[in-house]
Amino acid sequence: MFKRIERVNALIRLQLGQLFLKEIEFPFNVLVSISRVECSSNLIQAKVYISVMPENKFPEVFKILNKNIYFLQKKLNKLLKMRPVPKIEFKEEKGIREVNEIEKILEKLKKDYNPPTTSEVPVEGRRVEGGSESQPSAESLKDS
Repeated sequence: MFKRIERVNALIRLQLGQLFLKEIEFPFNVLVSISRVECSSNLIQAKVYISVMPENKFPEVFKILNKNIYFLQKKLNKLLKMRPVPKIEFKEEKGIREVNEIEKILEKLKKDYNPPTTSEVPVEGRRVEGGSESQPSAESLKDS
């Protein structure tokens, strides 16, 4: 049963992606992608997760999609040779936004990180004094 749900998810994602390209007009310079589709176990409902670049255009794209949801559902009903065809519902993909925020933080940390220079790093068996490597003197070895 789970394999069927996975195949239905992939099929809905593919068909909606084609419909987005051919039938729906999105604002200029906006990338809309379907990140995933999750059908319920009884195949009555499908949550379609959408990501938008740039992110500030998401409300506008979401409004366009919800305005055309009945049209998209009708087209999907005709394209899919299965019954019942899950009722689609659009959701914002928040995982991608979180990943982008984490990447920004990592980039900032990477830029701010100053690794120690080789003169500051102790070498095994040697002491580091005053930023330069020094070896124990013969006199200090006699005293020990």
